[in-house]
Amino acid sequence: MGSVQTRTASHEATPAPAILAAFEAAKGFMPVDEGLALYAAASEAGRLGLPLLEIGSYCGRSTILLADAARAAGVTALTVDHHRGSEEQQPGWDYHDPQTVDPELGVMDTLPAFRRTLHRAGLEDHVVALVGRSPRVAALWGTPLAFVFVDGGHTDEHATADYEGWAPHLAEGGLLVIHDVFPDPVDEFTGQAPYRVYLRARASGAFTEVSATGSLRVLRRTGPGL
Repeated sequence: MGSVQTRTASHEATPAPAILAAFEAAKGFMPVDEGLALYAAASEAGRLGLPLLEIGSYCGRSTILLADAARAAGVTALTVDHHRGSEEQQPGWDYHDPQTVDPELGVMDTLPAFRRTLHRAGLEDHVVALVGRSPRVAALWGTPLAFVFVDGGHTDEHATADYEGWAPHLAEGGLLVIHDVFPDPVDEFTGQAPYRVYLRARASGAFTEVSATGSLRVLRRTGPGL
């Protein structure tokens, strides 16, 4: 979903070859360099001993990396997705895949592909999939998190709701990771809303930036202010 030149994070932890191969084989959009940065961040956050959470799973490509990092840390990876696809994945848009459409209902349903992805990677036991809309799940949530990965809808409404719903649950020292951050206005639909959320997090005083790799931004919660 576009490209951007940024400084690259140093990867202290890297996935095993079989996990990286499963990531590359899975349906999805995240490039390898961003995946490695995501894995490194999730592995670091896992040391806090708290769950790792992903908002927007699609068919489980990035979930493979979070689940493997969670397995190594002895924690659980949580995923939040309604599995009906985000805006740019609907019919008529560039990122629509007809194979994700339920043939009986005629609407997108990525949950079966998501489950197959985790099963093939041997990671089902390390993931709890929460199927529903992010704001509704967040309103019921009460457990501190070590890691929040915002990769859901790309409108201001959805990206803002993901940030407002989940960032307050991050423990001090936890990591907020935002995907598809594109400062260039040409990427208005796919990247400007995540970019505005990233700017808001930076301006809040609650976060310090750790790294940037492609369109992936990693920030650490270092204080109050949300």
